[in-house]
Amino acid sequence: MRCYQMFIFSLPLTIGLYAGNQTPAPIMASAMPSIYVPPPPPRTPRAHEVLASWYGRGFAGRPTTSGERFDPHRLTAASVSIPLGSVVEVENPKNGRSVKVRINDCGPYVHGRSLDLSRGAAQKIGIDRQGVARLKIIPIHIPPDDDRCSQ
Repeated sequence: MRCYQMFIFSLPLTIGLYAGNQTPAPIMASAMPSIYVPPPPPRTPRAHEVLASWYGRGFAGRPTTSGERFDPHRLTAASVSIPLGSVVEVENPKNGRSVKVRINDCGPYVHGRSLDLSRGAAQKIGIDRQGVARLKIIPIHIPPDDDRCSQ
């Protein structure tokens, strides 16, 4: 009889220990509430206005900061604030004309000016006769290595 009593006493403990060692059933995905995270909005290029000038024949053939020779007829520009290798759209707000240029040189080194266009780019937007103008710059492609000219 004692054996039987021991069995009856120990049976609930054995079942309890066995049930306690079981891992809980995984929660079904449908039971969890779905959380919608919208994708981030697309980055829009920031346009800003700068005072710009142009440079031409006097610098033709000289090496630029990027290592290439300056050609006043190509669509290039110099900047101290925009990284080398960047492509920007330059717009003349007075006539609505614009041109895409690649930054390949450092400059201008005149106080208050932020961009020096090649003569070819200046002709495209109509500032080659006035020399200096307030223009709008829209970044198109800025390289990740961020190689800026020091001021």
